[in-house]
Amino acid sequence: MSVQPKKHLGQHFLTDENTCRKIVEQYTNFQGANNILEIGPGMGAITKYLLDIEGTDLHVMEIDRDSVTYLEEVFPALQNKIHSNDFLKTDLSQFFEGQPYAVVGNFPYNISSQILFHCIEYRNQIPEIMGMFQKEVAERVAEPPGSKKYGILSVLMQTYYDIKYCFTVHENVFNPPPKVKSGVIRCLRNERTHLPVDEELYKRVIKSTFNQRRKTIRNGLKVILDVALLPEHPFLKQRAETLSVDDFIELTQLVEKAMVE
Repeated sequence: MSVQPKKHLGQHFLTDENTCRKIVEQYTNFQGANNILEIGPGMGAITKYLLDIEGTDLHVMEIDRDSVTYLEEVFPALQNKIHSNDFLKTDLSQFFEGQPYAVVGNFPYNISSQILFHCIEYRNQIPEIMGMFQKEVAERVAEPPGSKKYGILSVLMQTYYDIKYCFTVHENVFNPPPKVKSGVIRCLRNERTHLPVDEELYKRVIKSTFNQRRKTIRNGLKVILDVALLPEHPFLKQRAETLSVDDFIELTQLVEKAMVE
């Protein structure tokens, strides 16, 4: 039995065993979670290598019915551990009885950014995210301040995770080959368990300034508050792409204080 990749699901099945092994080698079992939730396993290209990791409890999430049937037949070790949920609509706290776990996968490229944003919501239970994305997205997540690739996704992910770009994957190791190269990244939870600012305001500050990234921070903040209330600060004359995570936290503190006064 085999599964035909479905375009509407963004499926590109890995076919190169060396690439599959190399991806799984990036998994670190960070913080000793010993639990993995694999997203979009398809025909189990990396699933079989994840199952080989001693002491690990592996669950998979797959919405393609054909793939689910295949996984049930080929991987008996996954009995009662295959979830046909839509990841973006799933309460991730329900897995592993509230214990920490890693999210791993060859992520569907059409929703990969949304997958990361959803993981951020459950970051205190997800100490590690590791897998393959469209190369452009992978680079954006890992990009430091100061370039056009650095944006909203970069700042929000780097707020809570330390990111490593592991390696690039060529198009020819997939069926069907995607039109773009892929990149594998590893995200390990950092020490920022709680921000010293309102997190919703923090997101608004990041999004509003990057949505007008050609303008200064001062102009970008006009959608949030009367910028005349802000004291003079060097950040206000800069552009969003120049600010680090710590800078955005400080900027949000500045906005927070101005909104109260």
